[in-house]
Amino acid sequence: MKHMTKTICLLFFIGMVVLFSCKKEGQTVSQGVPQSVKDQITALGFTSANAQKIDEGYLVEGDIIITPELLNSSPASQFLRVGDEEQYRTTNLIKSLPRTITVSLDRRIPSAYGAVLDEMVNRYNALNLQVHFQRVSSGGQITFKVAHGSYLASSGFPDAQGNPYPSVNVNTNAIGTGTSSTFINYAATIFAHEVGHCIGFRHTDYMNRAYSCGGSPVNEGSSNIGAILIPGTPSGPDPNSWMLSCIGGGQNRPFNSNDRTALNYLY
Repeated sequence: MKHMTKTICLLFFIGMVVLFSCKKEGQTVSQGVPQSVKDQITALGFTSANAQKIDEGYLVEGDIIITPELLNSSPASQFLRVGDEEQYRTTNLIKSLPRTITVSLDRRIPSAYGAVLDEMVNRYNALNLQVHFQRVSSGGQITFKVAHGSYLASSGFPDAQGNPYPSVNVNTNAIGTGTSSTFINYAATIFAHEVGHCIGFRHTDYMNRAYSCGGSPVNEGSSNIGAILIPGTPSGPDPNSWMLSCIGGGQNRPFNSNDRTALNYLY
């Protein structure tokens, strides 16, 4: 669950490696974001570097949407354990468990993404969690929408009432399209990552995005939104987690054992 040359800007270079959550090298996307807003973003536990204004609020860390409501909230402060690549969650999680969350594709999404959504649903449901996903033809509680920008996809976190973030923005031009298993698994990894944010997962390497994205390490220090260590997850680097900030073009990251531990612990 980097939008890359620094921060799931999930950035791309045509014909080259695509990195989850990453801005284009040399691109300044924080221009026009007031310092007061940058301070609020930092207080929430995110890097304000390369933050950009979008319709929903602000985009940070390449693929995370900070809404005005979240920006101005004061959730209970949670200490960030900074040091290793482990699994972390936000303060808000999905409530009213067990629960079925419906997912759907916006009508503008290419039809090839139907197989991608099915693969994402199958990956989660195979774990028999208390959160179950069901594909519907339209009006899903999480809707995948067409978007454009210097990222592959973006989404946000659960609200205080325990509902998932309601949408995932998908840059289909950057991800591409196709019917091969390579494309389906790659795009499903991106979908599963963004849904991970929707149900409360932070980036596995949020405290050092350089781990999967390259560039300079970013240490956020403390947070209000929460980056709470999930018990049982590793104390050392996990190079294959589905919630790493960046991903290589065409890469497939099904849930590994540490991911399954984190998902089963929360849900």
